[in-house]
Amino acid sequence: MKKIFIGLMFLAGIISFAQEAGKAGELLKNEASATEMKAQRNFNDQNRISDLSRSGNTSAQKNRTKNQGYQWNRNYGYAEVFLRIPEQGFFTVEIGDQMMANSAGKYRFFDLQSGRMPVSIYENGFLMYRTTLMLRNNSRMVLDFFTNEGLYLLDSYPIQGQYGFNDWNDVWNNPYGNQAGNWNNSGNVMDNTTFRQFFDMLQKNAKFDDSKVAMINQQMNTSMFTAAQIRDLIKFISFDKNKLSLAKSMYKRCADKNRYFLVYDAFDFENSRKELMEYISKS
Repeated sequence: MKKIFIGLMFLAGIISFAQEAGKAGELLKNEASATEMKAQRNFNDQNRISDLSRSGNTSAQKNRTKNQGYQWNRNYGYAEVFLRIPEQGFFTVEIGDQMMANSAGKYRFFDLQSGRMPVSIYENGFLMYRTTLMLRNNSRMVLDFFTNEGLYLLDSYPIQGQYGFNDWNDVWNNPYGNQAGNWNNSGNVMDNTTFRQFFDMLQKNAKFDDSKVAMINQQMNTSMFTAAQIRDLIKFISFDKNKLSLAKSMYKRCADKNRYFLVYDAFDFENSRKELMEYISKS
């Protein structure tokens, strides 16, 4: 029991580390009030004026050009925010004085000032989420937003003076297994490094199935897993009866359910595999 207690304390440290800013799955608090979320905002006039200004068709712009000349706004920054909304719909994202609206689900903001910066997310003009980001120059924040879950900070890392796009897709794909249709409730998927730490702790501190299952169940309270990770955990269980029970309970905590067939490989007996398949087909 002493070893199990020590193992759980160590695991708590892993969980705390995994949820620090910049780690996958940190849920950011919604600061929008209920009153704000009920009021619809009209972006049409603002977007029309912005479009006309870019094309040079407004008299106001002509007067500014005539009277003042061109002026370069030097009050810009070097922070970036990449935000994704993997759902169908038309969303508008506003960060500081920048705004972007589309139905593609990807929003890239460059040249943001460092420091505390508000981010607001609208759907069809209605405010859904507002929070405050702490931006740093030469750094990029990568976030995911789910209408039923909230805004998750997946990573924050130095961009080192380059505009690369493959890396931000990698940050998104890694926590979710890059599988379409499995985005709901996927905010706290355990990254591979943390999973290896967790698995090593299991091997050192849990010798019997009841201890193994207890530690895994405790971890499921705060984390989700990929199908491959679940397969490895199930293989670590000694008896098929316990494997089957755990595999059923872990299905709801799997981020890429369409790959759950990988878990079948963890069983020694065909009957257990068939029972798990029947369970999943009814879920």
